[in-house]
Order: sequence, then C-alpha cells, then structure tokens
Amino acid sequence: MTGASTEAAGGSHRHGGATLFALSARSVTKRFPGVVANDRVDFDVAPGEVHTLLGENGAGKSTLASVLCGLYRPDEGAVLRSGTQVRLSSPRDGLRHGVAMVHQHFKLVDRFTVAENVVLGDSSIGFILRADEVESRVASVAEQFGLPIDPRAVVGDLSAGQRQRVEIVKALYRGAEILLLDEPTALLAPPEVAKLFETVRAMAAAGKSVVFVSHKLAEVVDISDRITVMRDGRVTGTVARGEADARRLAELMVGREIDLVPRRAASPAGAVVLSMRSVSLVRDGSPLLDDVTLDVAAGEIVGVAGVSGNGQREMAEVAAGLLAPTSGEVTVCGGAVCDPRGARRAGLTYVPEERLGTGLSPSLSIVDNMVLTRERAFLVDRGRALDEASRYIDQLDIKTPGPHTPTRKLSGGNAQKVLLAREAFAAGDDARVLVVCSPTRGLDVGAVEAVHQLLDGARAAGKGILLISEDLDEVLTLADRIAVLYNGRIVLEQRGSEADVERVGMAMAGMS
Repeated sequence: MTGASTEAAGGSHRHGGATLFALSARSVTKRFPGVVANDRVDFDVAPGEVHTLLGENGAGKSTLASVLCGLYRPDEGAVLRSGTQVRLSSPRDGLRHGVAMVHQHFKLVDRFTVAENVVLGDSSIGFILRADEVESRVASVAEQFGLPIDPRAVVGDLSAGQRQRVEIVKALYRGAEILLLDEPTALLAPPEVAKLFETVRAMAAAGKSVVFVSHKLAEVVDISDRITVMRDGRVTGTVARGEADARRLAELMVGREIDLVPRRAASPAGAVVLSMRSVSLVRDGSPLLDDVTLDVAAGEIVGVAGVSGNGQREMAEVAAGLLAPTSGEVTVCGGAVCDPRGARRAGLTYVPEERLGTGLSPSLSIVDNMVLTRERAFLVDRGRALDEASRYIDQLDIKTPGPHTPTRKLSGGNAQKVLLAREAFAAGDDARVLVVCSPTRGLDVGAVEAVHQLLDGARAAGKGILLISEDLDEVLTLADRIAVLYNGRIVLEQRGSEADVERVGMAMAGMS
C-alpha cells in the first residue's frame, strides 16, 4: 500500500458517483479527566458499507462509537445523520435516528427467552405481551438476515455466538439502519466468526451500514470496505478494500514497524515441569474437566485453545492449586500441588483470566500490586518496589499517571500489563512454570507484540508456559504444541508449526 492510497480522514465513499453518508462525525472531540479520548475526529460510513474503526487499546475507537450512538455527548464537533446534524443525548436518541450499538459484553437477561430479550424495553408492545406474535416477528427479522436463532430459547442456554445474534436481532427489530459492533469477535470461535461475517455482509447487502470496532488486523482486512485507523485519539489514515495490508495497518496503529511473525522455541524442550494426569473435576454432578492429561516441558509453550466456558478457567485453577481435582494428579517440578502457596513455592506463577478482584487488588497502587503475591518479611523495601514498578511501566508501556496510581483507574489493557509484569516477569528465576490465561485480551497490537516477546523470552530462558487463550491467533502464533479443550476434554492435540487452522477451529466448536 502506497502513501497515495491512504485517504485523508473523512475521505468520501462514492456509490454510483454520488457521495452518501449515513452517519458522520465532524471534528468530534471528547475529553475525560486527564485524557483527550477523541481529538477532532472525522469519520463517515455510507449506506451498505462496512467501515472498520481499527486501533490499539486506548486509541479512542470505542469512545467515538459511543459518541456516534448517543452513549456519550461530544465536547466539541458534531454528529450528522444523512448530512443533517443531530444531538444525541442517550442511546435511545440514537435508536430514534436508526443508530444502535452492540457492545462487547452482551446486555441480556439470562432467564428470559430470545423474544423476551428482543422486545424488553420496547414501549410499543403494550401492557400485554402476545408471545406468539412477538416470536413470529423476531423470527422473521432473524431469518431476513440469516441469523438462525430460536425465539423461544432461553438466553442463559445459548453460546456466545448465539447471544451475539440476539443482540443484533434486537437492534434490527427496533429499526436500526446503522449498527456499531464493538469488538464483536472477542468471544467467538472461528466458525462463529465466519457466521458473523456472513451476517455482516447480508446486512450491508440490504443497505444497512456497519461500523466494525476492532483491534484484530486479520479480520478487519477480510470484512471491511474501508478501514479507519486511530492512534492516541486521532485518525492516522483511512484505506479502502484491496489496499489494506496488515503490516502497514499495524504501523498506522502504533507508529512503528511491528513484528507479526509466529514465534517458536529455538531449542528442544527440556524436562517436564508441569504435569496433569487423568485430571477430572466434578461440580454439582457435572464434569467441568474430564480425564485431562497434559504435560508442559521447560523451554516450551503449550497452548490450550477453546471457546469460553469449556473448562479453561477450571483447568488453570487446578494447575495453580486453587481448585482440588476430583480425581487425578497435578505436579509442578515433580512435586504434587495441593494449594496455591505450595504451587508458588514449587515455582509456578499464575495470570488469571479476571484482572481486577482475582488478579489485582483494585484499590491498591501499581507498586503494591507488584509485591502482593510475594513471600517476604514484615517490612517491604518500598524503594526497590518503586524502581521495579517504574521499570515495568516503561517496558510494557503502561499508560498511567505514575506507579502510585490505583489499578482500578487503569484501562483493562493496562491493568492486564501490570498483572503480567508481576506474575510472568518480575518473579525472575523463581518462576519455572507460568500458567497464563488470555494474556493479551483487550491489548492493542503494539502491546500484544511486547507481551509475546516477553513470553518468548521466558520460553528461551527455560521456563515452561501453559498458555490458555480464547484467541486462536494468539495460540497459533506462540504455541509449540496446541491442545483443544471442548466440554472439559482435550479433543485434539497438534504441533504448533503443523497446526491445521480449520481442524482446530472445528474442534473448538465441537465438530472434530
């Protein structure tokens, strides 16, 4: 992609020779205390267009989407609907103008049916709910856009992909002409991502406008008509379909060249440092882990892929000593694991899936969180702790006013960096085994590269790493061996360098 192919921000998109914009932002500025989230941003989406907002964590893309749907009001600038300025004070205002946002974390009631969730809050329904009529209307909308969903199904029984379809159907049912999808593939397995893309294309073909908010390079190149890249609250460029190159987009995102090459162990693996033998975990009569056997050797990364809810969290907690298996055995460096303290003393460190509450204490500062899990004397060398925290703030580019900032005031991505610094890197030679869950969730491409480099460095230093991630690209990029977990069982194992992406994706969806 040449420099000439990068349009100016807010560049036109022509349909049949005429410039048509369903929704526009003009010089939008949005400030929060100490942060300019959007700085004079211009953005357009045309009818029938899929236009992606791409950027690293904290780039301002979700803030802009929130302004466009009425969740936030801009401090400066304007939002235009079909060329006419509109004032959106709430998402309800946005919906009145045909704009709806599907959030990354779904806003559904688990105990309600699909149809009940779709019409929840719809004042046109009246006091009496005619279930058959509503279900028929919901099914009609879903069928029109190729969204297979049973309107009578209880939402709590649905997969992540099916719940997302409910959110999209809800927006379409209420007359949305412009849909903003915030990180829509974050919780989906590859087959569900493919189905989502079919839905997005069907909506665009029907004249709907789709704004796709993402930080995943590969997927946006595939789905987008145009891609607008943001960095530090500003637009750095807009490129059209066919002109988008992943490496160039990465440079626009972070302002420097990015290494996107898969990483593998440079040396043969050593002795086994983490072993799970015939591990099962039963809760309330239901098997959460079922006869899991897996080894991790020194100097290798074993990646566990799977869709959320298939036993990944339980596998990590059993390995870290937080949960006692119903049957089977876990050993770290040859010693049986009985509790978290024993696991740590044996050389295991743990990065949990949940950052705040489980991984970090929200009210404590970065400095205090960095020393929270270490066995130490009554007095802490605070000068040394401060120096260490400052070093990792610089190394991982943690965006914070300073090391004394409470972690609750950090973005999700920056909180994850603090957790990684403490568990995976600051423990030094005492850590021989790393159990790492979703280490780059919510991180931008530059931070992902930094974390992957650090994990690769830990592997090169002889540490054994159990990487549990719902991001298949991450597993494929880092793992020397890949195991797929489905319904608590390992259903597929392959070498990372020989992994069949389609077969792994099918196994994740239970179709192996």
